[in-house]
Amino acid sequence: MSSPDTSVFGPDFLWGAATSAYQIEGAVAEDGRSASIWDTFCAVPGAIDNGDTGAEACDSYHRWPEDIALMRTLGLDSYRFSLAWPRIFPDGTGALNQAGLDHYDRLVDALLEAGIRPNATLYHWDLPQTLQDRGGWPIRATAHAFADYAGAVAARLGDRVEHWATLNEPLCSAWIGHLEGSMAPGLKDLTAAVRASFHLHLGHGLAAQAVRAAAPGPVRIGITNNLSTCEPASGSDADIAAARRADGHINRWWLDPIFGRGYPQDMVDVYGVDLPVHPGDLDTIAQPLDWLGVNYYFRQIIADRPDGPVPHFTQLRGPGPKTAMGWEVHAAGLEQLLLRVTHDYGAQHLFVTENGAAYEDVVKASGEAGGLEVVDPERTAYLEQHLAACARAVAAGAPLRGYYCWSLLDNFEWAYGYDKRFGLVHVDYPTQRRTIKSSGHRYAALIRAHRAQFPGRA
Repeated sequence: MSSPDTSVFGPDFLWGAATSAYQIEGAVAEDGRSASIWDTFCAVPGAIDNGDTGAEACDSYHRWPEDIALMRTLGLDSYRFSLAWPRIFPDGTGALNQAGLDHYDRLVDALLEAGIRPNATLYHWDLPQTLQDRGGWPIRATAHAFADYAGAVAARLGDRVEHWATLNEPLCSAWIGHLEGSMAPGLKDLTAAVRASFHLHLGHGLAAQAVRAAAPGPVRIGITNNLSTCEPASGSDADIAAARRADGHINRWWLDPIFGRGYPQDMVDVYGVDLPVHPGDLDTIAQPLDWLGVNYYFRQIIADRPDGPVPHFTQLRGPGPKTAMGWEVHAAGLEQLLLRVTHDYGAQHLFVTENGAAYEDVVKASGEAGGLEVVDPERTAYLEQHLAACARAVAAGAPLRGYYCWSLLDNFEWAYGYDKRFGLVHVDYPTQRRTIKSSGHRYAALIRAHRAQFPGRA
């Protein structure tokens, strides 16, 4: 068992775990919540493995006190969660549903009482279906509706929530949801995808302005992007060019605009879709960021595919060990990305906002009567390797201020349903029983060891 040198993280480093509303809350029709695009997508035959849905998930809408107790056992400093837009504005706009916002008000108070800092994400893919029916992210009005929602939430919670993320992984919303069709809303339309990508960015900028204007207390605004290193599969000119396109599609398209560079022209040319930019939009998108979230799971090995869909590349599996998702374990990629956003984009404050792995956990009876033990050595090794990569990046100058493991709980894993488990905590779905896995205990031990290096830490 290795022990990453976390001393380089410093005394104020935040140790956390992350979840999202649709993946854990359940209670999809309670207290005034309306349907989201994921409720609709889950009803499409064949869209989700096993026909699973998020209707119950981890039942965290009711069991959140138990989940906060687990966070305390793990010793977390911070909890990254998302708010469900359909709970707060069931029609997407207009009348605010107080019962929905009250839920998050109670959650935030309880987190603070437990000594855990809330890190709230405004959008983790669960667009109200009512807005989708009116056009969804491909139309401009959705960006403005998002800003109105963000301002209303910040007005209520911004006296206690300091860290806010506008969007989680807009790449998935735009490319996987509108171009590939394997996530909600399930479209395969390049024009709609490019326009959705732009309006997601515009929504980010407008929401950042709205949160800063409405919050009663000081706030720190960020956004989380899922990034990957993109390596050519060979030394051929075609594969090298394909890797450049992949980097544009996966990384530069999502980073350049928020850092004030506009959209990369090479990718505008590849997509061949006119961006619906109005005067002043690019400045709105490039609102100052207080922090950038990096979500990292695997690297991309890229080969040219001229007969494939835009942007004409294919992703190959790397040679390293694989998770249950078939994703290659390649911790060096996280180090490379943290240094890239530091040096190439001038990021001043970074969080790893998601990093984790699905494995086939071994569940067995423990020595205690009726107790369970969940053994997951692969996930433990994955965490240690990636935390070591974080430490190397910090030692090389990356301004990393915290790490959020994905995820706190096993949960509804989107199109994969409930088969794929990422949690530090095992969830027995029929009973909703929670059991901290061996990886969770190891994560807690790493947190304790880090704190012990800084006796004066608050």
